[in-house]
Amino acid sequence: MSSKKRQGALPGSSKHERPNIGILLRDPYQEVVRRVSADLAAAGFDDLRPAHTAVFQHIEADGSRLTDLAARAQITKQSMGYLVDYLEQHGYLERRSDPSDRRATLISLTERGWEQVRASLAIIDALEAEWTSQLGDVRMGGAPTEPHGASRAHERAASRDRSLARPRVCSGFYRGAQI
Repeated sequence: MSSKKRQGALPGSSKHERPNIGILLRDPYQEVVRRVSADLAAAGFDDLRPAHTAVFQHIEADGSRLTDLAARAQITKQSMGYLVDYLEQHGYLERRSDPSDRRATLISLTERGWEQVRASLAIIDALEAEWTSQLGDVRMGGAPTEPHGASRAHERAASRDRSLARPRVCSGFYRGAQI
């Protein structure tokens, strides 16, 4: 056994002079989560936590089954059920029968849920505008503004709520959402 102490950071770690790509991408993501969470709380959505984004990122405009939400979020059905229960108790979601299969239940956004989505999109748009002004259009322009399938999802959302008026797919920590 060697008694030598190891010095320095593990190659690729956050303390290393050249962290790996996952670590480099984590920092802007965490800033988006921090900003959205803080600004949502200031806008009156102070009962939401970052964990709840797993629901809002993956719910469809016309509702989703719990098993589908869990699979999309890559978490257990029990964990998703816990998040959905909380959001339902706080007025963001409701459960209703699935018209295509009365035995199944759909989880849908309530008006409060839609208000939160609109507020989040406005916060993320402001953050993206801020970053674009700091980084420039060329550096921010490489990010996709409409992930594959966005048009169909937004048409469904807009038919549910005309105030969405064909926005981009939820961006930032909502990027790729099906709402």
